[in-house]
Amino acid sequence: MSSDEDYPEWFKKRRAKDPFFGDIDDMFREMEKMMDEELKNFTQKVPKEYIKERKLPDGSTVKELGPFVYGYSMKIGPDGKPEIQEFGNIKKGLKGTPQVKEEREPLVDIVETNSEIHVVVELPGVEKGDIKLHGTEDSLTISVDTPQSKYYKEVALPVKVKVKEASSSYKNGVLEVVLPKAESENKPKGEQIDIG
Repeated sequence: MSSDEDYPEWFKKRRAKDPFFGDIDDMFREMEKMMDEELKNFTQKVPKEYIKERKLPDGSTVKELGPFVYGYSMKIGPDGKPEIQEFGNIKKGLKGTPQVKEEREPLVDIVETNSEIHVVVELPGVEKGDIKLHGTEDSLTISVDTPQSKYYKEVALPVKVKVKEASSSYKNGVLEVVLPKAESENKPKGEQIDIG
């Protein structure tokens, strides 16, 4: 927090002339105190992997936090309504407090054609061999767990798919998984009853 010695001379003179200016200064000090407290609370919840110490040229050390990633993508869905998807390693927690997860949630896009579901995932800085995929008829799980990169995302698919016939490719940090749609059975449910 700042003390009066930290302020320039013109500021001290202005404050002495106008008591209202001093009230504003007190308000800013209170805000600074609240922000320091929030930062302290936030840093206590950060996973240890995101806290690093760096040595400065003068021999002292400083703590560095991160990397923290938060973003969102927006597209218009098939029903004409906007779909917003968050990604990154920061999520809103209880009472609006941000929570940092160890795994980063990658940006995922799902494209549906007449016969297939295409899942496109951004995984920058990841080697092909480090990606693990697991699929069911209605979901796809993508995970990466290396010392440099941790990603995790479970994707709900819009229709049932044939997981055994899936194919995938990975190039320049972009993973594409193609899943053929399962044929829907157009049989009527139940049996017809004749009226006698």
